Amino acid sequence: MNPLTPMSVALNPLQPALPAASGTPLSYLVGQDGEGHWVAVETGGRAGGIFRSRQDAIRYACLESGCRPDAVRMAAGPIPFRLS
Repeated sequence: MNPLTPMSVALNPLQPALPAASGTPLSYLVGQDGEGHWVAVETGGRAGGIFRSRQDAIRYACLESGCRPDAVRMAAGPIPFRLS
């Protein structure tokens, strides 16, 4: 596998998807930043956060994306993350 290719995360298909305010469904990338913190980043750069664990980052991304299949992916390499 290519180290830059994200992996899909299995989500709960029974939970209904929630539409984004903009009408475009949200998708998230979950992984670690360059310092080893777990992060979840919305692929459009509109949302994200730093989390205590991988599980917490995935849970956040899942809930924010409406638990749609393929809405949350795991990054194979570091994710650049800035607080602004």
